[in-house]
Amino acid sequence: MAEAKSIFTGLLAHAGVAVDGPHPWDIHVHDERLYPSVLARKNLGLGEAYTAGWWDCERIDEFFNRILRSGAAERVKGSMLLVCSLFPAYVLNLQSPSRALAVARRHYDLGNDLFSAFLDPYLQYSCAYFKDTADLAEAQKRKLRLICEKLCLREGERLLDIGCGWGGLARFAAEEYGCQVVGVSISREQIAAGQELCAGLPVEFRCCDYRTLDEPFDKIVSVGMFEHVGCRNYGQFMRTVARCLRPGGLFLLHTIGANVSAHACDPWINKYIFPNGTLPSIAQIALAAEGQLVMEDWHNLGPHYDPTLMSWLCNFRSAWPSLKPRYGEAFGRMWEYYLQSCAGAFRARDIQLWQIVFSTPGATQPGCRLT
Repeated sequence: MAEAKSIFTGLLAHAGVAVDGPHPWDIHVHDERLYPSVLARKNLGLGEAYTAGWWDCERIDEFFNRILRSGAAERVKGSMLLVCSLFPAYVLNLQSPSRALAVARRHYDLGNDLFSAFLDPYLQYSCAYFKDTADLAEAQKRKLRLICEKLCLREGERLLDIGCGWGGLARFAAEEYGCQVVGVSISREQIAAGQELCAGLPVEFRCCDYRTLDEPFDKIVSVGMFEHVGCRNYGQFMRTVARCLRPGGLFLLHTIGANVSAHACDPWINKYIFPNGTLPSIAQIALAAEGQLVMEDWHNLGPHYDPTLMSWLCNFRSAWPSLKPRYGEAFGRMWEYYLQSCAGAFRARDIQLWQIVFSTPGATQPGCRLT
């Protein structure tokens, strides 16, 4: 235990973080089992220990920013148990049609009361666009308008929203641009909320897998869903888009992205937040689109995700007294760790947020707003 503590505190010191130090990013240890757990299981052990109450930190977001910028996490090799837990992602299609339902049941179907408590009125569970505003609701509306302008949406056009969430983008496109929208999701809770949010508008919701789609659309959009597709299915996803996109149409992909190619995401996020999720790299997206679509624009909005997550955290904390009786103390700690650790990762530029516009082969370059 003493050796593990010495190694752990040394790694933190390299990042400018102390145990029981005076700064808000310093950690306070309540159970020394934390030390061997982190050395053996890296962030999986760190996250589980936080949920269990073994340690606390006033600013987990800044703790992660410093750890990731320093490279301290890469100095922990991890155990064979951790390596084995990642092995299935290399040999199995964890996002097959049957396995894809896991993330809907374990995350997006947690409860609409939870998500509506910390999201904006359009229920946008993706990066906002904080250009010339510090208000979350306004920033999300600016993100929605940015997407619609990049797609050159026109009245009467048919828009496909792959992974439509709770229907906020569908409502915005129908109300503001006069589009007919088809939204698809595998989350029944999201579909139910979307139908309520878009009542009376030319919006249709379908509970289905994107791979089953085979009909023409003028424009296609996918926001915050590609992270659940999996590297074994990137090519099929792009083929589906190409199959459904009319000649001269546009497709906008809005996705969190990784700086390097990988087959699996952070083990703690995978186990407790987004089962079987994977962040695509530039190379993986480009390879999947090759021969299917033409890339017109690539926009990195990564710095906007940090304030998005911190706004969600503020809203979550305000709503937590009413949520706690249903979800429990451990869930509250887990959710705080999730939001703050992701904010720190974006602040450290360890992960990115991309909006990529694609056109059909041979189409004239779009004259609408891009980056």
